[in-house]
Amino acid sequence: MAAMLEIRSLMVFYENALALNDFSMDIEENEFIGVLGSNSAGKTTLMNTIAGLIEDKRIKEQRKGGVRITIQGEILLDGENIIRARPRERVRKGIVLARERHPIFRDSDAVENLKIAGYLQKGSDVAKAIDSVLEIFPLLRLVKARKAGFLSGGEQQMLIIGMALVAKPRLLLLDEPLLGLAPIIQTDLVSTISEINKRDITVVVTEQFARPILPRIKRGYILENGMLTLAGTGDELINNPEVRSAYFGV
Repeated sequence: MAAMLEIRSLMVFYENALALNDFSMDIEENEFIGVLGSNSAGKTTLMNTIAGLIEDKRIKEQRKGGVRITIQGEILLDGENIIRARPRERVRKGIVLARERHPIFRDSDAVENLKIAGYLQKGSDVAKAIDSVLEIFPLLRLVKARKAGFLSGGEQQMLIIGMALVAKPRLLLLDEPLLGLAPIIQTDLVSTISEINKRDITVVVTEQFARPILPRIKRGYILENGMLTLAGTGDELINNPEVRSAYFGV
């Protein structure tokens, strides 16, 4: 049986720089997968390519007469190659990305941000989705009338993930959601992401911080310089001496 999402020999070039090099990955329905790597390992490029943002940028550059971005390989969703699909098409198919430093509407309150995120959904569906988000993140309920620009870093990250959930993802992509957060908030957020996964939402999260992520994921991939260097279950990676040395300092 084929995986829900299959990435085959994915290569992404920015002019002469190789950002992803022959990367392949399978994602099964309802899995919780981690992609780990240091800064500039290619994690964000991977997430943006799956979500269609790199393809969108490639098309815009092409219209200007340049060929600065090249994408090769396949991204198969239920067997359909979506490598050339635009971001909006992918959202309609259930692929939703919460980016690192995802844009929020700072002068609008939290609930207004959630409503805006549901622009592709019916009004009644958006209202139900917002209720679900406030159930998942009870802290957001306490600050729902506060302008997003005045939320703390942790609250803004909850809002960013909540906005992605309002778009009704089948596959939720989280790009470095723990960046800049205190360790206790990181631990709580990873626990919540795990609960989201249990609601029949497939989750792929990229992170530099392996410690809170590895015990939760089903499978993990290690990226270095745009290349896949290691893959295995969460337990296998935790017990791998190279991973422990690189990510746990032991």
